[in-house]
Amino acid sequence: MRRGRHAATPGADLVATTRIVAATSSSNLTNRLESIVGSGHVRAPAANEARAAEVIVEPASVEEICEIVRMCEADHISLAPVGASRSLSMIRRTPVALGISLVRLARIVAHEPHDMTVVAEAGISVGALNDAIGSAGQRLPVDPCGPGPTTVGSLIGAAHAGPLRLSEGTSRDLLIGIRFVGRGGNLVHGGGRVVKNVAGYDLMKLMGGSFGTLGIVTEATFKVRPIPTAYCLAVVPYERAAEAFAAAHILNDALPLSNLDIVSPALAKRFNSTSQFLLFAGFSGSPLEIGYQAERIRDLVGARGEILDDDAACMSYESLRDIDFHSAPIAAQISVPPARLALALEACGASFRAQAGSGVAQIALAGGLSAEAATKTVARWREVAHSARGNLRLLAAAPTIRDSLEIFDTPNDGALALMRRLKAAFDPAGIFNPGCFVGGI
Repeated sequence: MRRGRHAATPGADLVATTRIVAATSSSNLTNRLESIVGSGHVRAPAANEARAAEVIVEPASVEEICEIVRMCEADHISLAPVGASRSLSMIRRTPVALGISLVRLARIVAHEPHDMTVVAEAGISVGALNDAIGSAGQRLPVDPCGPGPTTVGSLIGAAHAGPLRLSEGTSRDLLIGIRFVGRGGNLVHGGGRVVKNVAGYDLMKLMGGSFGTLGIVTEATFKVRPIPTAYCLAVVPYERAAEAFAAAHILNDALPLSNLDIVSPALAKRFNSTSQFLLFAGFSGSPLEIGYQAERIRDLVGARGEILDDDAACMSYESLRDIDFHSAPIAAQISVPPARLALALEACGASFRAQAGSGVAQIALAGGLSAEAATKTVARWREVAHSARGNLRLLAAAPTIRDSLEIFDTPNDGALALMRRLKAAFDPAGIFNPGCFVGGI
């Protein structure tokens, strides 16, 4: 499998060209954008946005987004949708010319409690969405790090997921309808709440994890779930990782857990643990179900550890969910068959949070690395993942080392050719977040 930096791509050339254009005609660009979205809604990037885009525009309607896309296609201006910009700022080597913020498109369009569906604009955050539908005893059971700033658009585009992936899956599993602005500034509909789909494409699966390279998601329809009556969390310490993973496999086979996670000692410190691996087994349901599962966990793992309930359980779960790998100097996500995860993490030699029942883990190294050392580290991590029949992608890399690293794995030639054809079909002008996906797409 080919590794290392890719040759220059048309997308990379477009980014360089549009940066020059933006620098020399920013005033003209601002005027043109303000003629579309109104005065005061074109601004300089703030915080993380500065590493994602050079100018931020805040449209108030889908029609305004369509017009902006048509303008960018005509003038070869690169663009990308931005939420809090945590993911994009960590994986772009250079900013795109224009970041499209959907902060003004943040409504719940429809909530049907009896049908257990919700339709939301892409600018609403996961936290705000769940606050709104919580009064009906329902939730969208996805748990990205920091659901407050995580928008629905970034949830889909960056494929964010947390500990609940074990029991609830990811946003791709809950998504039943989508709308996005694509080539030519056209609004494309797929899935639920519409009569017509685009023949030949499963748009929900296609847009999930596409990082804005195929279009700008404007609206999504999700299945929602009832909020559990109660939630408890077993927290069990182990001296060795192998013991923690062995216990996790036993629990996963025996019980319908909500989440099942293991953290390494460096991350366990946030839970007041010292030099131990911590296993977290979350379970929910009625009081009768909670009581049964708590008893079974004690039988299976012994008297060690504790079982938290009520606020204590929720606080520890949120601390587990909100471990921020995007702020690490270098961090990655590894996905392998669950039975191979423990050995893969041992070989990687990094701090980790492992979603043990799913075969997914986030890994990170603290401290600075030279570009050469980072390249060797990521190459070793990838070799570990591939040897375990899995894959690895970077979640974050410091700006000083990012240029030397490939964010995504390189698929086989056939898969890469198919992805390039999809990109050409959905984005023939090459303006949507160019150079920021697999193979430099």
